[in-house]
Parts: sequence; structure tokens; C-alpha cells
Amino acid sequence: MLRARNIKATFYVIGQSVDLYPQIVRRTVMEGHEIGNHTHTHRLLSKLSDPEVRSELGRCRDAIGRAAGVQPRTMRPPYGGLNQRQRQMAHAEFGYPTILWSVDPLDWRRPGPSVVASRILSGTNAGAIVLAHDLHAQTIDAMPATLDGLLNRGFQFVTVSQLLAMQAVAPSNS
Repeated sequence: MLRARNIKATFYVIGQSVDLYPQIVRRTVMEGHEIGNHTHTHRLLSKLSDPEVRSELGRCRDAIGRAAGVQPRTMRPPYGGLNQRQRQMAHAEFGYPTILWSVDPLDWRRPGPSVVASRILSGTNAGAIVLAHDLHAQTIDAMPATLDGLLNRGFQFVTVSQLLAMQAVAPSNS
């Protein structure tokens, strides 16, 4: 459905899943989407030691590299859980800015496709990062109406790295 609408997105992937389904990551990259690091096992990083955080990020990075021949440029911590020192470490050692989200439809609670679509449509504004989990069927079911609704409102879709680049060149008062 993204290809049909000429939309590019960023997918934050779990290393274990990349190892199980490398062909999906390869296809995702071939279609022009960005792959981000979402750790190897989806553990809450703020509860882990520095060596464990390094392992989670490094193992996911390596799985993505094996599967698709690319390196992630950003990371999103599971549950958004990462303390400031860990953010600094992830940036210093891996070059990853920590990416969170500005629109959360709470799709993991499975409220139904129409609720997911409504929450995204009502919460999205310019520069928003929308969180959506492609492992929930109801989220997938919500996406055609959601994507069409955002396109009809004039939104342009970009990858997270493209959004960061746009923000870097924007005037500081925007």
C-alpha cells in the first residue's frame, strides 16, 4: 500500500525478527524505505547495563547489515525507554540519534482500525512522527484510510532521516 501511494517510511526493526525474515528487510530497503534500529530483543533499555545496551544495538545493526547490506542511521528504543546517558552513548558509539514519536494511536491496545485511523488523522501535524506497529492486523487495516486521509490533507511522507535533514536546515524559529 505504500508503493501504490509512492510513500517512503522508516521501519524500526527488531534484530531477532530480521534474522528470521531477512527477505522482508531486503525488500523493504529495495523499495526505498529506511530501516532503523529497534534493538535485538525489544528489551527496556533503561533497565539494562551499558554492555547490554551496546549488545542490543550492535546485534540489531549487524542483523540489518547481513540481511540488507545497509546500516541503520537512527534508533528507537523499545517503549521509548532510554535515559539521557544511554542516549549519549548510543549517539557517541553508534552515531544514532534517539527517535521517539509525536503521534501514538495506541494500536498495541488493539482498539480497532477506525480508532487507529482516527487517532493518527487527528493527531498528525507538520513534522510529526507517527508510531504504528505493522505486526497488528488492525493497524494494517487502518492504513489505507489513514494514508489517503493524510495525503488528501496535503501531507508529504518522508523517512526519519529525511525529516531530520529538513529540520537541520529549517530556521530556528520554525
